[in-house]
Amino acid sequence: MRCLRNWILISLIASPASVCSFGASGLAGNSSRLTIDRLMEIKHPSNPLWSPDGRHLAFVWDEGGIGNLYLLDTATPDSAPRRLTSLNEGQITGAFWNKDGSLLFYPHQGKLWQITVSDGKTSAASESLGRSSNFALSPAGTQIAFVRSSQAGGADLCIRGVESSEETCIVHDPASIGGLVWSPDSQHIAFNAGSKTIIHNQTPAYSGARIVYTITERTSGRMEVAAVTGPANTVVIDAPPGFGAVRWVDASHLALDRQSADFKTHTIYAADIAHGKTHILHQDVEDKFWSMPGEAGSAPQPSPDGKWILFVSDRDGWDHIYVMPASGGEAVKITDGKFEAWRPEWSHDSKSIAFDANSPEHPGDRQLFVAKINGDPAHASLIRLTSGKGTNIAPRWSPDDRSLVYQHTDPQNSADLFLIAAQSNAKPVRLTESMPDDLNHSDFVEPQFVHFPGADGQIVPGWLFVPRNLDRSKKHPAIVWIHGDGINQNYDGWHVQRNYAVYYSFHQYLLQQGYIVFAPDYRGSIGYGRAWREAVYMDVGGRDAKDAWMSANYLKGLPYVDPDRIGVWGLSYGGFFTLIAVTDQPTLFRAAVDVAGVVDYAMYYEDPYHGAWTASRIGTPEEHPDVYKNASPISHIDRLERPLLILHGTADVNVPYLESVRLIDAILRNHKGNLVQFMMYPGEFHYFDREFVLRDAWTRVDKFFSANLDPQR
Repeated sequence: MRCLRNWILISLIASPASVCSFGASGLAGNSSRLTIDRLMEIKHPSNPLWSPDGRHLAFVWDEGGIGNLYLLDTATPDSAPRRLTSLNEGQITGAFWNKDGSLLFYPHQGKLWQITVSDGKTSAASESLGRSSNFALSPAGTQIAFVRSSQAGGADLCIRGVESSEETCIVHDPASIGGLVWSPDSQHIAFNAGSKTIIHNQTPAYSGARIVYTITERTSGRMEVAAVTGPANTVVIDAPPGFGAVRWVDASHLALDRQSADFKTHTIYAADIAHGKTHILHQDVEDKFWSMPGEAGSAPQPSPDGKWILFVSDRDGWDHIYVMPASGGEAVKITDGKFEAWRPEWSHDSKSIAFDANSPEHPGDRQLFVAKINGDPAHASLIRLTSGKGTNIAPRWSPDDRSLVYQHTDPQNSADLFLIAAQSNAKPVRLTESMPDDLNHSDFVEPQFVHFPGADGQIVPGWLFVPRNLDRSKKHPAIVWIHGDGINQNYDGWHVQRNYAVYYSFHQYLLQQGYIVFAPDYRGSIGYGRAWREAVYMDVGGRDAKDAWMSANYLKGLPYVDPDRIGVWGLSYGGFFTLIAVTDQPTLFRAAVDVAGVVDYAMYYEDPYHGAWTASRIGTPEEHPDVYKNASPISHIDRLERPLLILHGTADVNVPYLESVRLIDAILRNHKGNLVQFMMYPGEFHYFDREFVLRDAWTRVDKFFSANLDPQR
């Protein structure tokens, strides 16, 4: 039996302890000191996909930015996952099974490929598909819809048989087609059409006229429904611009949602494909802005039987699951309390909803629950499946609704896939092992959940990491880590997202070098309810940034921290706060690292990709110049007094690379170049993905902090 190492499973009703072992690797294995090279070997699983018979699980295992497909046999969970693909770069996304589970399809480089599960052989599913994308298998399992780039320009929506090469293109759009969703009876396909990508070029004077930077603007398209057979015509759905997720309620109705351009209204609609008309099923109106993160799963999700629609709302100040009749009517609240319930998923029989949630006492932990609906949401009952430290997220039902596969992390274990029966007192079964075998997990430092006074006296939560066996009679260096995204958080252990899990692993490396690490959940962070998330309204870069840098004051109060050797660093929003910290408090930190941080929110607002998001929080520069002034650390870069390392990828669209170009220009103009080191990574995205980029970045950060904070003193 493979279950979580030394993890005590305590059920909701009883509390028996269950300690399980895992072969040769694990806590009892040989100790191996963590190095940057070892960090590169930690993998991250994602996108588990059940086979129709429930016998197999396919998933993507990311290793150094390369995501290959692997296969698990759920009948023999002790067996190692079998590798199915051998990519040298990139990620596999969009895989799907055929009807009987004998074939696994996946798109790659514009073609569809198939793997025979019995022998693992890979072959092209069809040589005639050409450059295609958006592959989607019909519910009947007999046809595959896909989008092909048209030689005449634009795109075609085409259909072919699973076992034949005959193809029929049923719709052409001169701009684009995407987001294909089959109706339950396999007779219609809903899709997005007409969206255009507009490229805006920039050649700012501070960069010179030889290099052109681009900003991408994506125009809103329209929703259409096409019949698979019959006349080649479509029904245009009367959906408002900017509509989001689209799902079928039944064979003739759709559910979709939309977030208004000002981020204040979130609306769920129903649409009848007979005439394309829509009507409102539910609406949330916010005083400030819709602050729920995308990963919460707020989009409408019809039950498989078409009777109900669930969604996540923060109407009472906390993210909770609601269920309403698909035909419309009052929504019933399924969860209740001062916690956040996310990622709900219907069982195939429409009788239960699986989800994960934290608790008021443990905002950094997440546990799995099942809500038994049984046709009556007003009398739903809850079953808790997991407990203990760490996070259990994203449950996915097996085809027979008896089990759930999910992701688990904790202070000693990075993300892995687990299996658990959907009943009380069930024991989890470990399916993957993403860490090198010889790493001693017991060497990893568990964070302590603490609080400290932030801006205007508000109490700010944070996570303190203290190296094992630290000599507390001496003074040691410390590093403040500021998480990115704004609406994100730190967890009680490895981060649930691969993008931030790599930072958690690097912090474990820094702890072994002798640093204390502190990670604040400044106002704006998730995990603590709507009021904490929205506390940044009209104050981005104000009190939230102060919360972050004031964690240094907390560290200074610890007798074993050297107040003159505290560093700070952060990614994205965290890089932005880092720049604010070193310009607002020039001597508070001995050294700082900015990873792809925003340097001026007025510049960020001008980007079409980010303008509405920015305006929803702080209005426009014309409306609130004082707020934008606070959100412009580049305006105060002349105050920089301590060493600063800047890292940025040239392919970044979250925070365009041009932000750091402008920052470097301003630093040089203010004669601060002697304080700054800069490294750009060609072709790298916002979250550093590729192994060679991460290796270089972590090595630079390690040497930079070592040179300035002197951990060996």
